[in-house]
Amino acid sequence: MFVGDSLSNNQWQSLACMLHAAVPNSNYTFDRTRNRSVLSFPEFEFTITFLKDGFLVDLVIEEAGRVLKLDSLSRTEQWKGVDVLIFNSYHWWIHTGRLQTWDYFQVGDKLYKEMDHMEAYKIALTTWANWVDSNIDPVVTKVFFQGISSVHYYGKDWDEPMVKDCSGQTKPIEGSTYPGERYAGEAVVKSVLSNMSMPVNLLDITLLTQLRKDGHPSRIASGASMDCSHWCVAGVPDAWNELLYTILLQK
Repeated sequence: MFVGDSLSNNQWQSLACMLHAAVPNSNYTFDRTRNRSVLSFPEFEFTITFLKDGFLVDLVIEEAGRVLKLDSLSRTEQWKGVDVLIFNSYHWWIHTGRLQTWDYFQVGDKLYKEMDHMEAYKIALTTWANWVDSNIDPVVTKVFFQGISSVHYYGKDWDEPMVKDCSGQTKPIEGSTYPGERYAGEAVVKSVLSNMSMPVNLLDITLLTQLRKDGHPSRIASGASMDCSHWCVAGVPDAWNELLYTILLQK
C-alpha cells in the first residue's frame, strides 16, 4: 500500500504497469475513488493500493478555516495489517501562496497562522513515526518511506542558467553529483526515521531524481506550463520500484 501525495501515485502507477506487463493475461480488477486506487490480481491473491494523503496528519475545515493538525492522525485504519506500507510526504509542505492548502497550523489547542514549514513538517512526521512505532508489528508489516523527489524548474540548479525548466531536456545530468542545493526536508526525514524503534527503510531517491532532469512529462493538463515535478511512466518511478523489490528480496 502506498500512502502519500501524487509522487506516491507516480510510484504506484509504475508498479501497477510493471506487474501487468509481467502477467498480461491475468484477470485483474481495478477500482478507483476520489482518494483511493486499488489494483488486484485475484489468482495471485495480490493487491496494490494507493491512498491519497499528502500530509499524513489531519487537514480539517473548521470555523477558523483550513487547519493542518500537526499532532493528529485519524485516517489510519486502512494502514493496519498490510504486508508492505510505503509512505511519502513532502511536496505539499513547501507550498506557499495560492498553492498552500491550509490556513492554520495546530499543535495541541494552539493555532498558528505562521510557522516555519520545515518545523511543521518535522512535528507532523514525528506524529506519524510515533503512530507507526505504536501500531505496526514489524513481523507482519514492512515499512518504507519514499524519499524526497526533486523538481527541475530552474536550469541554474544544474548549472544551465539560461534554461528555464525541464522543457526539452532529453539527457540526464552526467556523473553522480548534483550542483544544486540539498532539500531541507532530507535532513528532517532522516532525523525522524533515525529516532524510530520500528525499522523503516528509506527509499533515498533524491540524488537519483536530481540527475534525471529529462524524466518529466511534457505539460500539465491545462497545457499552460511544464510539469517538472512528476515523472514519466515508465521512467524514474520504475527505478524506485526496482529498489523496493531489491530490498524486499533481502528481507
